[in-house]
Amino acid sequence: MMDWFDQIPVEKISEWRQHLHKHPELSFKEFKTSQYIYDILSTFPNLELTRPTPTSVVATLVGAAGEGKTIALRADMDALPIQEETTLDFKSVNDGVMHACGHDTHVAMLLGAASVLSGMKDKLAGTVKFIFQHAEEQVPGGAQELVDAGVLKDVDQIFGIHIIPRLKTGSLGIVPGYTTTAADGFFLKIQGKGSHASTPELSIDPIVVGSHMVMALQSIVSRNVPASEMAILSIGEFHSGQAPNIIADTATLSCSIRTTNEEIRNLMEKRVREVIEYVAAAYGATVELDYVRGYSAVYSTPELAEFAFESATKVLGKDLVYESPMLMASEDFSAYTKVVPGCFMLLGAGLEEEGCGYMNHHPKFRVMEEALVNGTKVEVQLILDLLGQK
Repeated sequence: MMDWFDQIPVEKISEWRQHLHKHPELSFKEFKTSQYIYDILSTFPNLELTRPTPTSVVATLVGAAGEGKTIALRADMDALPIQEETTLDFKSVNDGVMHACGHDTHVAMLLGAASVLSGMKDKLAGTVKFIFQHAEEQVPGGAQELVDAGVLKDVDQIFGIHIIPRLKTGSLGIVPGYTTTAADGFFLKIQGKGSHASTPELSIDPIVVGSHMVMALQSIVSRNVPASEMAILSIGEFHSGQAPNIIADTATLSCSIRTTNEEIRNLMEKRVREVIEYVAAAYGATVELDYVRGYSAVYSTPELAEFAFESATKVLGKDLVYESPMLMASEDFSAYTKVVPGCFMLLGAGLEEEGCGYMNHHPKFRVMEEALVNGTKVEVQLILDLLGQK
């Protein structure tokens, strides 16, 4: 066992997590959450605390063993507008708000790492930044605000961990290269011309127009995106009409688009706009298109992913660390990896038979708290391997 394992405040990590889970706050409104984090950090030695935005906290630890890199560790803190449906003793007391993505666990793990590392100042050559970030769940996201505030201007590398259920408790997945996808999409209103169903020649049928758009949009990936690249386009909504004998005036569509690299991302937007415009023109309809660009794909620098794999193996053992497939979701950690090299890791939160069968963003989402200490161990070991005295 590492000589610092007994310094991990295991019971406190659980206490912190349960308090946060019970008192969730939405994106950009994490006032009590961030103050709670600030107050805990204030009890640790050797940390300089700042508030780059009203609801974020950054703790800086400057090592006393000489010059070195500046390494950032990040945890997000916001909850989701979801009514919790678990039976946890510490379930949310805030109606319609829930930590359904595990950000409460991310904060608790990083507080645990800060607790351990703040007592190791004399062993570190370099600087650690503990970033407690607000508003991951709401575009444009808190990460970009912190980048704009200059939080990463002196950072050399950044690491983050996200908890995921349906994976072995305490296991750690690492994805070299693209770790998540970019998440874009659109909301579309098609303006046609209604009539009675017996006189279709008097109409511009938005259902017909929309149907042709759907079929044309579905061919964008197969006819424009190289087989070596990843792109997904899924129409999730199509609404029009209220009666079988009436042709409606309007139809609405919404769509989700997933990509990785920016060139393909831009190509998808270009082709979507062209298809919608040209099909509408062919039928004489008009459109209102709201194309929404979400977060970019997170890119884990392969060299850092390999380094993280080796560090994690030291504290978890080879059986719990593995190379994971890409996560088909989005994360605003991408705002950091656009600026500095980084690595984003996935922490297993428990299997279905352990009661962890619901994925993130589900009202019955839950995790095995036993996993959290492993997240703290990995964060601490990364810093020791990067900044510790050799």
